[in-house]
Formats: sequence, C-alpha cells, structure tokens
Amino acid sequence: MSKLDNALCEIYHMDEIAEREQWLNHIHSLIKLVITVCFITVTVSFSKYDLAGVLRMGVYPIVVFIFGELSFRSALKRLKVILPVVCLIGVFNPFFDRQPIMEIGGIMVTAGVVSMLTLMVKGIYSVFASYLLIATTSIEKICYALRLLHVPAVIVTQILLAYRYISLLLEEASRMMQAYSLRAPNQKGVHFKVWGSLVGQLLLKSIDRANEVYESMLLRGYQGEFPYAAKGFFRVRDCVYLGVWFVIFFCLRVMI
Repeated sequence: MSKLDNALCEIYHMDEIAEREQWLNHIHSLIKLVITVCFITVTVSFSKYDLAGVLRMGVYPIVVFIFGELSFRSALKRLKVILPVVCLIGVFNPFFDRQPIMEIGGIMVTAGVVSMLTLMVKGIYSVFASYLLIATTSIEKICYALRLLHVPAVIVTQILLAYRYISLLLEEASRMMQAYSLRAPNQKGVHFKVWGSLVGQLLLKSIDRANEVYESMLLRGYQGEFPYAAKGFFRVRDCVYLGVWFVIFFCLRVMI
C-alpha cells in the first residue's frame, strides 16, 4: 500500500473513531472544545522552569485515553511526524541558559535543560489534547462548536471543506501515481522531469472537481453556511463533565 493510500486509510479510520458509540463521543462538542482550549491555556501558562507543574497536567490526556478507550500506541503512530518537530522547541536552551539549579546523581542540571524539557512537555501535551478532541469529535461537530463560539462562517466552512475534500485530492493523486507506475513499471518513484506536468494535471483536476462541488452545493441551497446536522442541546452530564475538568485544572494549576 502506497503512502497516499495509507493517508486515506488514516483519515477514514479517524472518522470511524469519532463516530463510535462511546459515551465520551456523545459529550457536547462545545464542551470538549472549551475543555481542550482551557487545558492548553493552563498548560502553557506554567513558568518555563516549572517542569513538575507541567507534568501534573498529564492527568487530562491519561484519563481521556483510558475512559475514551483510545489506543496510545496508535496515537503515537499517527503523531510520529509532529511530535519530533514539537520536541525541537527549546532544544537550544541548554546552550544559552547554563545557570546550575540542581544536582541529580552527581550530574549538574542547568536551567536551560529544565526549560527545554518544560517546553517539550507543553508541546506534546498540546498535540495530544488536539488529537483527543479530533478522535472523540467529528469534524461537523467541531465546526458546529466553532459557530457557537461565533467564529466567522467563512473560516469554519474552509476548515470543513478542507478536511472533507482532502480525501478526494489524495484519491486523485493516488490514481495518477498508479497510472504512472503502470507506464513505468521498473522505475522507483517519479522522475523529476515529469514532476511539473503531474502537479499541473493534479491542479487542473482539483479546480474542476472544486467547481463541481460548489455547483452541487448551490443546487442543494447553500447560502454561505452549512446546516450542521450535529446540533444538540446541553445535558446535565455535559455540564458535569465541564465542571469536573475545570475544578481539576484549577487544582493542578494552584498546587504547589
């Protein structure tokens, strides 16, 4: 299976996970979005030297992974490209901040090392929190929550269409790669001489498909905003879920 096919399978699999009949998936999308934003805000609010405080915030992703019945190994596999990039944040801090602050096992630990680790953990937690939101909430529900927060309809529509139709672009690119491989069976990869023509053909096909999609939207009564099917009312368990996490975040933040 090619990398394009793998990417398509991952998109479809994430949609299936978000649509599971699991209690966490049925929590109101606005509640989960607010909790995610609150978690990231509280996490990044810690001092760059408060490594212990940031590590405490790991309670949220651990609990959601357990109660959401999500695979931590699968999450690492899907985030294997993003996490190393996030870990590069602050990698040069040990070279600029060499002030010693503690000694562990005869090894002097500098403030730069602590700040580097703190920034890494903040980035990793933020990425995992975003992943957990996507894994427990469909894109339609997330967009509906954004509209409840009065995010402009143009931005929300762009997010929804970009997510939904990236699969069409990948399918078209996969067909082009299969056609190319059939015409050059003994060649590994795509020869650089045809890069321009392949990209140009993909762009033209994307424009044609976009026009077809837009015409279909107009025929179905599109007037600038989608009638999201994810609308729902707040329930008692939604408010309880929100209140419990707010209390936990507050306690973890003020804990000394």
